[in-house]
Amino acid sequence: MKHQTLDQLHAVAKVQSSAAYSEMTRNQRIERWAELLEQHPERRLAAFTGTEYLRLEERDSVRGEGSAIAVAFEDPVLRASGLKDDSYGEAKRFFGLSDWQLHDIVCDCHVGATMKAGWAANRVRATIGGNRFIAWLRQRMMH
Repeated sequence: MKHQTLDQLHAVAKVQSSAAYSEMTRNQRIERWAELLEQHPERRLAAFTGTEYLRLEERDSVRGEGSAIAVAFEDPVLRASGLKDDSYGEAKRFFGLSDWQLHDIVCDCHVGATMKAGWAANRVRATIGGNRFIAWLRQRMMH
């Protein structure tokens, strides 16, 4: 592999920086995650088992193929923004969530072994107070 400077690469290819993605706010990252989940709302996702019972070190290293966190990690924009892997601890760090918030999204105690991606999207969005149904319901009750 021949190493070239950015200027040399610009001469032969269109180079786009991922710096714009690294500027995403916490809420933008969470909203993007919810949008990714909503793209296939009926998709069955794997739930994590008993996250509240795991020791912190174990909990942070838990991964689940086909989980809501794995959906986030599949996204090149979130990876370019700093999502390093699909572990519980990394999702907690990257999205700025508490254990209880992430537990509410991914744990099996709410849904069983699997959940629909649309359900997970609502839980993700609720962490920023953006649950559309609740917002709609509040608006209807006010009028």
